Amino acid sequence: MISYIIRRLLYALPLLFAVNVLTFVLFFVVNSPDDMARMQLGQKHVTTQAVTNWKVQHGYDKPLLWNSDAQGGDKMTDTIFYSKSVGLMLFRFGISDSGRNIGSDIQERAIPSLALALPTLILGLIINISVALLMVLFRRGYIEKIGIVLCVTLMSISSLFYIISGQFFIAKILKLVPISGYDDGIASIKFLILPIIIGVFTGIGSGARWYQTLFLEEVEKEYVRTARAKGLTQTQTLFRHVLPNAMIPILTGVVVILPLLFMGSLIMESFFSIPGLGSYTIDAINSQDFAIVRSMVFLGSVLYIIGLLLTDISYTLVDPRVRLS
Repeated sequence: MISYIIRRLLYALPLLFAVNVLTFVLFFVVNSPDDMARMQLGQKHVTTQAVTNWKVQHGYDKPLLWNSDAQGGDKMTDTIFYSKSVGLMLFRFGISDSGRNIGSDIQERAIPSLALALPTLILGLIINISVALLMVLFRRGYIEKIGIVLCVTLMSISSLFYIISGQFFIAKILKLVPISGYDDGIASIKFLILPIIIGVFTGIGSGARWYQTLFLEEVEKEYVRTARAKGLTQTQTLFRHVLPNAMIPILTGVVVILPLLFMGSLIMESFFSIPGLGSYTIDAINSQDFAIVRSMVFLGSVLYIIGLLLTDISYTLVDPRVRLS
């Protein structure tokens, strides 16, 4: 197990470096530092001196990859790539184009993102699996037909509709919870209730249908018929055999999502003014703060690779046939 984890981590290093290089190319080759300066200054007629001053202040006045004017190792280190991208491999996110400490911002905003995303994931998982099991238990009946119709209906409506409707009826008309905002500590619960409910509700359609497909595939297998022939009821078969054997594809979806919870929900956090990493990324895109966007792209890649590693390890916990050497 240990050797497998070490091997996967070593595989991840060149992948992360490739993502870092690709991100650098997209941000600095396609979009030059001069263009970044003009967009940040936000003026119609920006002087050359103003562009130069902005580049010097933010460290964009150096060559991109190779500094021929420097001496020795500084030819590679005294460059934009080394100062802006290599540090990401060591999780040194640096300073944003607006002068903020990106690492401190990420640490501060990760908590609101988790406070919103983690309950949404757990409640959504429980409800989706329960609804799927209910439809499988009463398959070929009215409950399954009604459930499928409701799931397809929920899947067909945009999540923006649920967000706006929830804010209008629950927050504005009924005034049960605030429309938007956030507070620290226990006081944040009243601001998180509505986005969590909407987040769970919007995922029921696709989630329940996917789990139902997994369970129906297991129900048709030979071992289920053998269990029923031995006298087990349909409910006992579902919970003792079908659900455990369907855990591998369930874990594949869930464990990969877990690290990405730190990235937050872009749409939900923006609509409800929750200061998480999702709204942090949206604000950086709107303000054209490329340093923050680069950092968030790299952080997302790291978390996704961690999710894939956790998925492989979790297989051994639910299926004894899987063994990692």
